[in-house]
Amino acid sequence: MDILKEIHKVFDIEISELKKVDESLDESVTDVIHAINDCEGKVILCGMGKSGHIARKISASMSSMGIPSYVLHPSEALHGDLGSLTKADIVIMLSNSGESAEICSLLPNLRIMGIRVIAVTSNSDSTLVKYADYKIILPKTNEAGALGLAPTSSTTAMLVIGDAIAVVVSKMRDFKKENFALYHPAGSLGHKLITKVDDVVPDKNNTPKILTHSRMADAIIIMCKTGMGAVLVVNSEDILEGIITDGDLKRYLKDGIDLNHISVNEVMTVKPICIRSGELAVNALRLMENREKKIHVVPVVDSENRVVGLVRNHDVINAGIFL
Repeated sequence: MDILKEIHKVFDIEISELKKVDESLDESVTDVIHAINDCEGKVILCGMGKSGHIARKISASMSSMGIPSYVLHPSEALHGDLGSLTKADIVIMLSNSGESAEICSLLPNLRIMGIRVIAVTSNSDSTLVKYADYKIILPKTNEAGALGLAPTSSTTAMLVIGDAIAVVVSKMRDFKKENFALYHPAGSLGHKLITKVDDVVPDKNNTPKILTHSRMADAIIIMCKTGMGAVLVVNSEDILEGIITDGDLKRYLKDGIDLNHISVNEVMTVKPICIRSGELAVNALRLMENREKKIHVVPVVDSENRVVGLVRNHDVINAGIFL
C-alpha cells in the first residue's frame, strides 16, 4: 500500500465533499445565523455518536467566541437533563440521517417546552427536519473511509458549518481580540492581550535610578547592585532624562575612557525609548525586539514621564508572552 497516496485520497474526497456543501448553502443558513444571533439564552448543541463529538467541538468554539453554549447529551437529556433548558435557548441538533433514536425521542418534548430547534442533517425528509424550526440540509456526502461507512466527510461538513456559524455570529456581535483573551486567560493570546507592562516590572521599589549630574562611579555601583543591566537617569522630580546600559559601559571601557571622572550626563542616552504604564507587555517586547539593533531593557513611565520601573525582555518572556 502506498500510504501517502491513501492519505492524499482521503484529503481529496473530503475537500471535494466540502465544496459540494459550500455550493449547496442557501438562505436557510442566513435564517439560522439570525436566530442564533438574536438568541437571548444559550445555544445548545446535541448529537449522538460521532455527531456528538462534533457537537462538543462546535459548542467549545462558540463559547470561546462569546456565544454562550453547552452540549446536551441526548441520552442524559432523556433522563432529566432537559430541565437545564429554558425557552430563551435554542438547540442545534446534529444528525446525518435525521433519524437517530435518541435525537428523535427529544423532539416532541422540546416542542412542548417551546424551545426552538435547528436541524443539521442530510435527510430533508427526516423526523428531525419535520420538527425543526430552522434547518440546514447538507448534500449527501461520500465518506472517505475504505468502505464508505464510517462518518468522515459528513462529520467534517458538520464541523465546518458549525465553525462558519460561530465565526459569523461572533462578527455580528462585534467580538474583539480582547474578548477572546478574556475567555482564554491561560493561553498565549490571553497573556498577550491581558498582561500589562506594569504586571511584569520586577520590584518597582528598587528600580535602578540615579540623579542627573551624579558620578558614573555611583551609577556603576547601582547597576551592579540591582543586576538589571541598566540604570535610569532622572531629575529631582523623578522624570526620566536618560538611560545607561551595560552596553554603554562596555563601549566606553573599550575606548579607554576613565568612567570614575565623568558624570552620568556624559554617558547616558538622552530621550531613550520607553513605554507608558498601562500598555500591554507584548508592546514592550516589540519595542525591544523589532528593531535593527535589539535592546534588552525599556523604561516604564507614567503620563508625565515619571519613572514607574524598568522592564527587561526576559521579564516579558518569563510571563509566557512571545512575539
